[in-house]
Amino acid sequence: MQKIIDKIVNNTQTHAKWLNTLSMMENVGAKKIKNCEDPVFVSEIILKHAAEESRHAYYLKKQIAKVDDKACPTYEKQYLLAPNTSYEYLHSLDLKISRYLKNTFHYTGHRLKYAAYLLVTYAIEVRAEELYPIYQNALTKTGSQVTVKSIIAEEKNHLAEMLSQLKDFSKDWETLASYACEIEKELFDVWEKDLDRITS
Repeated sequence: MQKIIDKIVNNTQTHAKWLNTLSMMENVGAKKIKNCEDPVFVSEIILKHAAEESRHAYYLKKQIAKVDDKACPTYEKQYLLAPNTSYEYLHSLDLKISRYLKNTFHYTGHRLKYAAYLLVTYAIEVRAEELYPIYQNALTKTGSQVTVKSIIAEEKNHLAEMLSQLKDFSKDWETLASYACEIEKELFDVWEKDLDRITS
């Protein structure tokens, strides 16, 4: 992935689209968290996660101006990298994990939504902890004005919080977490191949 991101950062147009794509994905994540909230029994930590993911989306969007101040005004496909796989990534992960929880553990209703929130978010935070430092490394090497250090710090905290919630949620948390990461890797590999094809 480092080679792909190095190529992305070294091309102004591609770099702007990359930032916009990450912003879109963070925004999708924030909306998914909000959709999982119970209308009454919503916890402080879920509100915090939704707010922070929204802020990440906004922050990444603002960073685009440091690359090209006229680039990527919306999340339309022409302003994204690998738009189809980028859009499908989180949706597919959510769908596959929800189906697994329903069929294997027979979760329904709010318990299904909450379990899916925990697993999808956990898998994404594991990935973010790997991906954002790779991106920051490329930014540092090129002396870019763009930085994602604040996101890296917050994602690290998110991962610790998700792990704690998972342990509280189920004695089978390791099995659940392992499955979520396995599915995420399959989807990430497809996305990575698409990015490699575009940047080659």
